[in-house]
Amino acid sequence: METEQKKSMKRMAVLVGCNYENNAVFKLNGCRNDVLAMKEVLISRFGFKPDCIEVLTDEEGSPVLPTAANIKSTLLRMVARSEPGDVLFFHFSGHGILIESLNEEAILGQDLNVITSVDFRQIVKGVPKGATFTILSDSCHSGGLIDKEKEQIGPCDHPTCGNEEIPTPPPNAQAKSVPFEFLLRHLSSITNLAARDIAPHHLELFGDHASLSFKQADKRPEPLEADEGILLSGCQANEVSRDVPTKEGQPPRGAFSYAVETVLKEHPGPLSNREVVLLARKVIKKLQLPQHPCLYCCDGNADAVFLRQS
Repeated sequence: METEQKKSMKRMAVLVGCNYENNAVFKLNGCRNDVLAMKEVLISRFGFKPDCIEVLTDEEGSPVLPTAANIKSTLLRMVARSEPGDVLFFHFSGHGILIESLNEEAILGQDLNVITSVDFRQIVKGVPKGATFTILSDSCHSGGLIDKEKEQIGPCDHPTCGNEEIPTPPPNAQAKSVPFEFLLRHLSSITNLAARDIAPHHLELFGDHASLSFKQADKRPEPLEADEGILLSGCQANEVSRDVPTKEGQPPRGAFSYAVETVLKEHPGPLSNREVVLLARKVIKKLQLPQHPCLYCCDGNADAVFLRQS
């Protein structure tokens, strides 16, 4: 029976890398490299089939650009195809932002439209019982993209908490942050609206594709069930994620993506979600970067094997 279940189990992934090359203010360098490297890891280590992995990048000629609408529709299609027992994975490398008016974390699509925790909650709620949905977000302010109800590994879950000296990041470790004022100014220049909140700008620009956070601002979203999502975030909600300090001849990479892949390379056996995050923290610390990867999920998923590696 167990063998039959393993045979029928599907492993599906959506990998998104946004470099934002068409906008000098928001441009990043290593995000596309992150998801291409992750694709190789998923195939070689976790048994994902290439035709079950969808990659969205903003390079020229990309068949599907990673706009917020395309990211959400691709995730919804993956969830719609899933069945109990399946393994679903979403890896995002790009900009994150804290929406101050809502005190809510979000990621930025290539078009600078946001996908908020409310949007992710809506997507994850469609995952069937018995399937797992894991999000690995290499972006700023990413410590609450699914739900904040259960923080398994937070900013102070290490022995030296309170006494730890926060390192100054190397000057060549690019921050993956967008100041709220920058985004607001950019949107205002397009919409010509004077609003100090980004919601009217997004509703004007993106219409039906704007975030549910703006369209349902007066509705309190229902909490997720205990087993409906696993979030590995590159930093806590008030921190900035960064790139690996660049070295000559080394392709640019996001620090958290690089750290997770380093951990998986150094530990070939199964690792729990908790172990992946704690070991990734050690890699980040060696890079002298002031960010603390976090884990958000129910108690059972914290010690479950990452992507159900057998």
